[in-house]
Amino acid sequence: MGKEAILARMQSIINTAKNERRELTDEELKELEKLQRKFDELDAAENAAARETEEREEAASEAERALEAERRRTSEIMSLCRDFNIEPDEFIDGGSSIDAVRSVILEKLKEEAAPVTVGVTADEEDKFRDAVSNGIAMRAGINVSKEDDGGEYQGMSLRDIAIECLSRDGRDARSLMRMDGTQLYGELARQFYNPSAAFPAIMDNTIRKSIVQIYNEVPTTFEAWTTSGSLPDFKETSDHEYVLGGLRDFEEVPENGELKNDMPETKLLPQRSLKTYGKQFSMTRQAFINDDIGLITRIPGMYAAKAKKTIDKQVYELIFNNAKIFDGKALFHNDHKNQITTGTKPTAEAIQKMVLLMQQQTDQFGEPIYMTPQHLIVPVGYEFDLAVIFKSAQVVGSANNDINPLYNYPLEVVQTPLLNAMAGSNAVPWFMTANRFSAPGIQVDYLNGQKMPQIRRMEVPGTLGFVWDIWLDWGITARDFRGIYKNAGAVID
Repeated sequence: MGKEAILARMQSIINTAKNERRELTDEELKELEKLQRKFDELDAAENAAARETEEREEAASEAERALEAERRRTSEIMSLCRDFNIEPDEFIDGGSSIDAVRSVILEKLKEEAAPVTVGVTADEEDKFRDAVSNGIAMRAGINVSKEDDGGEYQGMSLRDIAIECLSRDGRDARSLMRMDGTQLYGELARQFYNPSAAFPAIMDNTIRKSIVQIYNEVPTTFEAWTTSGSLPDFKETSDHEYVLGGLRDFEEVPENGELKNDMPETKLLPQRSLKTYGKQFSMTRQAFINDDIGLITRIPGMYAAKAKKTIDKQVYELIFNNAKIFDGKALFHNDHKNQITTGTKPTAEAIQKMVLLMQQQTDQFGEPIYMTPQHLIVPVGYEFDLAVIFKSAQVVGSANNDINPLYNYPLEVVQTPLLNAMAGSNAVPWFMTANRFSAPGIQVDYLNGQKMPQIRRMEVPGTLGFVWDIWLDWGITARDFRGIYKNAGAVID
């Protein structure tokens, strides 16, 4: 068992006691002491080997050897103390040996052996990481707040940033500067999955800035007319399976008359659920050596944009393909009274017909709905025709200058090329949706309302690169066919 494995086992024993909120048992204490002795033996063997090496290096100056030993002592103390949430300054400044620090840590853990709550505050290290992340973002053209620091790091290469981070962790800056790109990458790789290491944390922060900006700038259109919801888990929403209604009108109660009993009815509603969608990307060893910051600024943002475009595409595929919904019938069906099968392009007459038919819809219990048409969803190709329809005060071509009833009618036009792509050379349908509060149509749900893609650093064996997962959880449901109407459309010349 090597030194790292010994330390890992010692930490595991102590963590088990902490998690179970108990003192260390006699058997655990004995094992810890046995591990400590083994560690000391290995350490002594390593120290002996180091001494033999130093004796062979007669050409090296005494000053350089002392500096290297101090650097190694400082780095190992900082690493050891970081793993056990202990402040290292007093050990470093006091000249304590690694063995002495290990002994202090072991005694401290034996005494406390209980869960420790660590308060995290913004310190100088946090400010440094934020500033460097902002500098990389500025260099890549990502907008950051004027209040954010980082301009001084804007011109630094990834190599310079890596040297700065490693030197702050106790490494000798001069020896780091003498390393080539491959050697420096190797140093970073050894600490990349250490949660307290500076360089990977800076990469994470920069990636998140890229994702937020590019995701928000993606020109999708589904948000304009769909509703947005939140689900707490991936189970189907059985608690939303039925809707109450069907109440009878209030009836006159004569003097000394009785109030009649009434019972609400229930009707089936769609069950909503979520799925997880994701990809994986990496910053390769070559990208680090080549100082290609695009792989941590542009590429993650492109994946985030693709997630949003995937939602956009799935929403339009749902209405274009006319899949079956919760009642077992197609979304647009004659029984739903929400389609015109004899398709036309969006003319004034066709739009007025759809408005009137939508406003005559009734709810699940046969009661009229106060429906307000709000969006007209069309393919690319009708933008200018619709501008004439909605902006002309008189009917175009009318001999008597008839008033145009659609002049400034409150219908917002949503244009998407996805409908053109899905239809190809065939007729392209177009749609009308109601105000989302009068009749919900299509809803996009997110896990706990989280609309922004998430990232996580991953360790992939055999991969020469720093790897991240990126994912987002969503689900798309047709909540009510009454809130969306279809015209089968026509072929666009």
